[in-house]
This record gives sequence, structure tokens and C-alpha cells, in this order.
Amino acid sequence: MLRPPRTLPSQKIADNLGIDGQKGVSPTPESAILDLIGEDNSGKRMAAALRSPALPGELTGFAVPAVQSRAREPVTLSAPRAMRRYRAALSLLGPAFVVSVAYVDPGNFATNFAGGAEHGYALAWVVVMASLMAVLVQYLAAKVGLSTGRTLPELCRERFGRRANVMLWVQAEVVAMATDLAEFVGAAIGLNLVFGMPLLVAGLVTAVVAFVILALEQRCRRRFELAIIALLMLVGAGFAYLFLAAGGERYGQLAAGLEPRLSGAGTLSLAVGIIGATVMPHVVYLHSALHKNRIPAAGREQRRRLHTANKWDCIAGLGAAGLVNLAMLCVAAALFHKPGLTSISDLGAVHSHLGGLAGGGAALAFAVALMASGLSSSSVGTYAGQVVMAGFMNWHVPVWARRAVTMLPSLTILALAVNPSQALVCSQVILSFGIPFALIPLLLISRDRAIITDMANRRLTSSLMLMTTIIITALNLCLLYSSATGLAG
Repeated sequence: MLRPPRTLPSQKIADNLGIDGQKGVSPTPESAILDLIGEDNSGKRMAAALRSPALPGELTGFAVPAVQSRAREPVTLSAPRAMRRYRAALSLLGPAFVVSVAYVDPGNFATNFAGGAEHGYALAWVVVMASLMAVLVQYLAAKVGLSTGRTLPELCRERFGRRANVMLWVQAEVVAMATDLAEFVGAAIGLNLVFGMPLLVAGLVTAVVAFVILALEQRCRRRFELAIIALLMLVGAGFAYLFLAAGGERYGQLAAGLEPRLSGAGTLSLAVGIIGATVMPHVVYLHSALHKNRIPAAGREQRRRLHTANKWDCIAGLGAAGLVNLAMLCVAAALFHKPGLTSISDLGAVHSHLGGLAGGGAALAFAVALMASGLSSSSVGTYAGQVVMAGFMNWHVPVWARRAVTMLPSLTILALAVNPSQALVCSQVILSFGIPFALIPLLLISRDRAIITDMANRRLTSSLMLMTTIIITALNLCLLYSSATGLAG
């Protein structure tokens, strides 16, 4: 009985990496990167290949010895090298787009439309400032995961005492509940507007969809990323259409609104709400987890290349989220900053007025964008909750159990027919108070050379991060003082 020819170990490694078997042809860096991204969450196959003596210690350069092909005919590359480079560059993008979903969640819809309707373009500077802060914060959070192979909560557990970690965990769970409230309620409203579902039924559908999306993450992280990116693109397309359909934009007023100032009743609370809806504390923790061993780097040069890719990922993903937020404010300012319409903040009322002012297509685009935003951000929020609990307390709870517990307050709100849009705005203010508890540990760890080694923050980066933390904390203190004096009066 004839046996099939034996496959040499070097040939197996070549097949795994997609290496051309033709003598003298070395694999492209892009082939290895694509193979890394396509593996499961742990990247076990590629890690084993990197440890093989048939491959060099450095992935960069890819000076892999030529492997003789068993085929008699020479094997050619399946795609041009330029195409492989393009695919490899795209494969490095993803984590920042996943976290950017939380920056355009239903809470942003509520705060941005309320700000635009009440104050026109006056709070545009808040949206821009919050978006710039988000790029910096998420870049540092991702850098922590890339540099250490651990999540920010895990590093906090190792560096800080138990009391500090318990406090950080408790406030993170409170923030997670506020996040769930915004995401669940928003998705339910979106499903109600698109399909006419009762809010409670729509909330249950949201839970089911969140479970399905999270199941993708359990099977393959890249599929999870692509699913979230697809929903994010749906939100962006909806608001691109809304911006064009609304028309009547006053660009001179928009330019004047970029000048930082707070004037008029309610601007402070809305400014804090916008920042709370934009700079999200739970995705600060999540971003470090998304980069945890996502692509193993064998040396310093590879780590620097991955950090460069991370920088552009953050600029692209969070920059897109910032443009969507600004589009929300501009649409609200153009359509609702008029006598009799300035008090519109309820998302259902926004939808109905959009239909009357900009047409049925604009109303449908708004509803679909809201639905996609809620469904995607609810999945990301549950994933972030897992990271927080496992990191700070080293507790591992099944995803379905955590999802079942955290969705109860949201379903209660929907069942009691409480004003959902008002609940959304309040949840964003609560989120803003949780931001300093995430930013201060991030600043301390990202500047620590004993932990981050050669990728520790430069002095300018640490100064900008400190300024961001101070601004957010100061705004929160001002809101507390304003609320206290208002109650006393």
C-alpha cells in the first residue's frame, strides 16, 4: 500500500504562513500579518510557528530560508505584492473601530441632539474637544495592551492595593450599568421606530442580538471586529445621509461655535453629558484587552511598527466617530434650533420631526442608525464588563450570566415606561463622573518605564493626558457645585 509523501516540518510552516514554495522567494511580511489576524483569539498557531527553529526570531524582515516545493511546477504568489500590503494594512485596523462604537452610542444621540436643539452650534467646541481627548486616551489604553500583553485592570491589580482595586471595580460596575442603560434603551427605541416593536420586546431582542455578536468574539476575534465595524459603518452612512438631507447648515455659526465658552442655562450639564457620552471609561479598559496578544511581536522594531499602526487606527476610528457626533449636533442645530423646537430632546420626537422637516428617508436613516448604534454598543459594553471584572477582581463569570444581570435595570426602565430619552441624558452625566477613575490609573501606568519599558509616555504625552484629566474633573466639579447651589436656592 503506497503511503503519501511525508510533509517536511519546514514545508508545514511554509504552508501555514502562505510562503511561496519557489526557490529564492521569501514570504512577504503582509502574508504573515494576515495569518496572524486570521487566527483565533490566542494566536496559538502563529505563536508556535514563531518558536520553530525553522523561522528566525524576528518577524520583521521575514528573512525565512527558501523552501523547496514538492510540486514540479513553480508556485507563484496568489496576489500582487501591493495587494498583499493593502490587505495587511487593513488587517491591522480594527480595535479602535470597535471601541469607537461606544463613542456614537445612543447616549451621544440624546446629548448631541439636545445640545444642538437648545444652543445651536455653541457646543460644537465641546464635541471637537471630546473627540480629540478620545483619540489620546484610547491610543494610550491600546499602547498599554500592546506593550505589556495585559489589560489595564490587570495592571492595576498588580500595582495598586486591594482597597484601591475594589473601589475602582465598584465604580466601573456603576459606570457599566449606566452604559447598559443608554445602549439598551437606545437600541429598543431604534427597533421601535423601525419595526414598531413595543419597547420591552425590543429590549429583549437587543439582548439576543448582543449574545449573537458576543458569540462571534468567542469563536474568532476578527469576526467580532468586522461585525462591529459593519454596524459602525451603518451608523456613519445614516448620518451622512441625514447631514445632506437636512441642509440649511450655517457654517459661520459652526466656526464661531468652535470657540470654547459656556453661556446660557443648562450648557454646563450638557457639556459634561457630551464629554461623558464621548470619552467612555469602560472602553478605556476594553481597548487594552483588544490588543492583548492580538499580534505577538518578537522584537522592539516589530513593537514600534505595531504602535504606529495603533496610532493610525485610533486616528481613523475615533476621528470617524467624532465626525458622526459633530454631524448629529449640526443636524439638530439646523433643524431644531428654532422657536418652538428648541426643547426637543426625546428621540421619538426627534424622529417624527425629522420626517416632517427633512422627509421620510431622513427619519428612517435616523432610526436605523440609532438601532445599529444600540445593538453594537450593547455587545461592546458587555465585553468591557468582562474585562473589568476579570482584571480588577480576577473573577470570571460566563458572558451570558453577566449579560442577564446587567440588562435587568434597562428592562425595568422600559417596562415602567419611564421617559427613555431623559434616562439617556442622565446616564451620560453618570458616565462622565467615572472618567477620572479610569484616566488617572491609565496616566500612572502608561508613563511608568518599569511597566511599559521603551514605550512609556514622553513628557509631552503625559502633560496632555494630565491636562485632559484635569479638564474633565474640573467640569464635573463645576456641575456638582452648580447642582448644589441650585438645590440650595
